[in-house]
Amino acid sequence: MKVRSQLANKVNVITLGCSKNIVDSEVLMGQLRANQFDVTHEAETSDANIVIINTCGFIDNAKQESIDTILRYADEKEAGKLQKLYVTGCLSQRYKDDLEAEIPQVDAYFGTLELPQLMKTLEADYMHELVGERLLTTPQHYAYFKIAEGCNRPCSFCAIPLMRGKHVDRPIEDLVRDAKRLALQGTKELILIAQDLTYYGLQAYGERKLADLLRHLSDVEGIDWIRMQYAYPSQFPMDALDVMNERSNICKYLDMPLQHVSDNMLKTMRRGISRRRTIELVDTIRQRVPGIALRTTLIAGHPGETQQDFEDLYNFVEETRFDRLGIFTYSHEDNTHSYSMPDDVPAEVKQDRADQIMELQQGISMDLNEQKVGQTYKVLFDRKESGYFVGRTEFDSPEVDNEVLVPATKDTFVRLGDFAQVKIHEASDFDLYGTLV
Repeated sequence: MKVRSQLANKVNVITLGCSKNIVDSEVLMGQLRANQFDVTHEAETSDANIVIINTCGFIDNAKQESIDTILRYADEKEAGKLQKLYVTGCLSQRYKDDLEAEIPQVDAYFGTLELPQLMKTLEADYMHELVGERLLTTPQHYAYFKIAEGCNRPCSFCAIPLMRGKHVDRPIEDLVRDAKRLALQGTKELILIAQDLTYYGLQAYGERKLADLLRHLSDVEGIDWIRMQYAYPSQFPMDALDVMNERSNICKYLDMPLQHVSDNMLKTMRRGISRRRTIELVDTIRQRVPGIALRTTLIAGHPGETQQDFEDLYNFVEETRFDRLGIFTYSHEDNTHSYSMPDDVPAEVKQDRADQIMELQQGISMDLNEQKVGQTYKVLFDRKESGYFVGRTEFDSPEVDNEVLVPATKDTFVRLGDFAQVKIHEASDFDLYGTLV
């Protein structure tokens, strides 16, 4: 192993963006720890003399947050509080030349697949035998579990392929090994992520293998919940639903970003699916997995979106009654197909349309939550906060979905990271309140 200066052994890693970035930071931290670095994650007060920022470059707001964070630590470096500042991740992959010119205080910029080069710059060894090992930044009982990298989809608005490259599967045997390792460390919930879960297997095996992967992961002792996020609707592998029905530890939950529903917008967005097929898909999923919680994500204000397109989307949300829903305003991203179109929906109209959808969803969520009052659910508890033990049902992913709150009284004992049965006695728009059974 290379010999490093004793001055360069404390690193603070800052993570911005999505759960895929979280996994990347955790892998980076695992490599650093194996090289005897003292490493922290987003420490508010830190004596680290090296900061590594893992950036997001997805949409305007995320890019601005990444730039602001880089500038903050660049100022700290100029003030003598840092010895080295490095930037990695999606923003760095996409705008490396511009960033180097605009923020030269950063010692080096690295792309999304340049972890070995980053380790070399730190005078540390990149250990291939550690691939898949990581230091969790989440509570130990759940972990984001990336099954593939990159994306082959041609969506007009999305810059992910520019930053992450083509779809590359991780082999099933490697994923099972990693799941076993996590289970031994106390992880009970795997949250399967990728740019597109449903494409899994086509690159490595020549056919869709998501169902097979689910079965193998389901067999891992100690994994009580497996949750699927980011499923692409076109050519959805229905056999994955059969496994969901077969296996009790696969959550009846599916995050499937639909983005829109009007035929005009779906064609413009290059989504490879029609309004009719979208509606049929949602209906089929609900028929084949009764009680499944469906989460979706939408875009308001894509180039060419008319008032009629928006009304179609609004009516679809009203009729479909998704269990969980989020919506973004369109961001005009350079080098995407949509960038060649005029960004013709005013910002205030985009925001108004997004607000209308979320107000509608708030009412739907309230209605669905009220129907849960009086029922008992298995809840996994994540944390204690503001006088409550806070957990989730199998129908909720961390950070983005509803939560279950149990008053933390002197007579109530909850072990964080454990499951308990909770009877719901009260509901609000996006939370449930209950007591232990």
